[in-house]
Amino acid sequence: MRVRFQEFASRRFAFHKDPVLVLEEFWGPKDMAYFQEAMNRSQWKALADMPEVSQAFPNCGNWIKAEMAPQEGAAFLERLALDCIHEYIESFPNIKQRHMNFSYYSYAAGDCLSTHNDTEEGYSPDRRAQPALRRVALVTYMHSEWSQDWGGELILYETRKNRQGELVCDVSQCIAPQPGSLVLFTVPRYHRVCRVDPLAGSHKRLSIAGWFMTEHET
Repeated sequence: MRVRFQEFASRRFAFHKDPVLVLEEFWGPKDMAYFQEAMNRSQWKALADMPEVSQAFPNCGNWIKAEMAPQEGAAFLERLALDCIHEYIESFPNIKQRHMNFSYYSYAAGDCLSTHNDTEEGYSPDRRAQPALRRVALVTYMHSEWSQDWGGELILYETRKNRQGELVCDVSQCIAPQPGSLVLFTVPRYHRVCRVDPLAGSHKRLSIAGWFMTEHET
């Protein structure tokens, strides 16, 4: 579903029926300015300085990542108190704990993220014997402007097996990084971020991304 946030009825939406939700105009100018300022204060880490991640995503440029401060995370989660997220998370049985993990990201010209489905834990900071399971992925865009020529689209796939039994990914959605929009989709789902084009110049694709997760009794 794609809809303007002001027209969205969270109680009528169910991820079990529609696994992808795009909310346009989710953030207002003041909200975006708040998080842009927070990003300016953040301590960034480049992909090249994250060996496990860069090994999992080779040739993806050198995008940068920063952690959210506690007060920023609280403000972010307050806006994400949507009934549809809560209902989907609570639909899983035997939940021991619930977790969330969101970070800032900045993609410059040449940066991208290759196809994956968010289930690979090899490069995850979660080192528990039974790591939390990612249930809903989130990405929301905090840059003030973006042109269709600048790339950086989020590509979502549907999967099938061919006659040889090999996995094939067919494009199901191409979502432009529209300023202020929010994208949510269930995990696992194959997806990638298109490379930011040199036409973007000095413009950065600024986002907050992460997951709602559950940990279960063994």
